[in-house]
Amino acid sequence: MNRSRLLMIGGLALALGLLVSYAVYNRLRTSVSSNNMANGVPVVVAAGDIQVGAKLGPNDVRLVTIPQSSVPPGAFPTVSKVLGRGAILPVAKGDFILPSKLAPVNAGSGLPSMIPQGMRAVSVRVNDVVSVAGFVQPGSHVDILATGNQGANERQAITVLENVLVLAVGKNLERSSSEVAQVAPVITLAVSPDDAQKLALVSEGRIQLALRNPLDTKQASIAATRASSMYPGEKPVSADSKPKIRKLVAKAPPAPPAPYQVEMIRGSKRDETKFDDNKF
Repeated sequence: MNRSRLLMIGGLALALGLLVSYAVYNRLRTSVSSNNMANGVPVVVAAGDIQVGAKLGPNDVRLVTIPQSSVPPGAFPTVSKVLGRGAILPVAKGDFILPSKLAPVNAGSGLPSMIPQGMRAVSVRVNDVVSVAGFVQPGSHVDILATGNQGANERQAITVLENVLVLAVGKNLERSSSEVAQVAPVITLAVSPDDAQKLALVSEGRIQLALRNPLDTKQASIAATRASSMYPGEKPVSADSKPKIRKLVAKAPPAPPAPYQVEMIRGSKRDETKFDDNKF
């Protein structure tokens, strides 16, 4: 047997082995895929990036089939259960659509859908200083400080509200992905009805926002800081400490002393003589 015939037989054997291997691989892949499809469940995911406040439509979501063990709790099995609901958190393309990322049913979309139950959205005017140089963004938590007068002319600062959620900065409902400061003349906060009244009252004066660390949710009772405590050498002038003006009432001069009287009796005649004490 010559060399060329050996090479031909070896080539045919190699080709036959490759063909058999490819057939077995396809069979195994089809079998695994069929098993996954049989054991998988449909789940709704985002078809594209979904912004905060957006109303979900048919083009925003799609169905995918994944194994039951990979389905997160609360995932939606059908598209009809998420259509028309507003997004309260940003959703990236391919992420699961979960109830925690959506507003309640019939809550609408936009800012109203982002207001927590029992809370109110209240807007306040701010500037670069009040909004911490523009680093207060949607989703931030802030304390609200107010400055005003107490009593006569004493200035004081007090923490009115603590750990307040920022819903929007201007008309922007979403936090900037680049962490660039957002400057706007108005900031919208989520507060309780009672706190909304306090905020409306202090907004007539001067307020200041104090930005919180997102992990710091502790609230403490903070006493007011008065100007007199900052400058102990100067006492504030209050209504009680003002000098009182005393009215002087003219007193009547004392009555002159009664003169001395000397009575002289001569027989049937009676004489009285008076002597002034000042002459002695």
